[in-house]
Amino acid sequence: MQTGTDKAIPATVRREIETRLDSIEQTYDVRILLAVESGSRAWGFPSPDSDYDVRFLYVRARSWYLSLKPGRDVIETPIEDEIDLNGWDIRKALGLMLRSNAVVSEWIESPIRYRADHPVVARLSALADRAMDARGIAHHYANLGQNAADRWLTDNGDVPVKKYFYALRPALAIRCLRLNRDGRPPMDLQTLVDRCALSEPMRDEITKLVEAKRRSNEQSNATRIAALDDLIRDELLRAGELPVRETEPDVDIRADQLFLELVNT
Repeated sequence: MQTGTDKAIPATVRREIETRLDSIEQTYDVRILLAVESGSRAWGFPSPDSDYDVRFLYVRARSWYLSLKPGRDVIETPIEDEIDLNGWDIRKALGLMLRSNAVVSEWIESPIRYRADHPVVARLSALADRAMDARGIAHHYANLGQNAADRWLTDNGDVPVKKYFYALRPALAIRCLRLNRDGRPPMDLQTLVDRCALSEPMRDEITKLVEAKRRSNEQSNATRIAALDDLIRDELLRAGELPVRETEPDVDIRADQLFLELVNT
């Protein structure tokens, strides 16, 4: 099974994304700290028609944060040429991270980078580890999986391969958390599978599903696999088994320090 790597991004697309990131910095007067792929290409199960889901973290000039009227803390751009490019302000990202937001964690762990990370990203990753609440993240993935499964898990009909993966990956993330309670779940599917102690037949079925999605469009149907259906049903109901982890007492202080250092430089 292939993981998401830089080879998943054609050189012409990469150059266009880099150009747009440069333009965002100039247009919005921001510094981009992290720019990654966040969708199926980074997860390791793209389709030929998958969008490029570019996500970034940025910081503004110090004066922007001192305004009496808070400004918008996201930058969103229209999807053009299959490139979906959006970012979050670092203050928003830090606030969500302190609440064990799994989205921020995944961006940090993405295997596809569009820029070299700002040095602060390593500290951001360490902070995410210290702020992690396994049960909170597990419930996040359970909600994602249940929404993706919708009603198809209760019948026997075919399901779009995209929906299959959008339920399977959250289920595996919960399983990974149950088996490895001190670490955040990896973003890419292969590493996730490696940490989930699955049987070889189960791993083979997932590999076949990845190959099927690689050859088909996003809405093509996949043949149901009973063992995967059972795994998804089981794991999506087990988020509550994870213990609540108390946040380390100095995490808020460290987050404040990191933020102040960024806006004062």
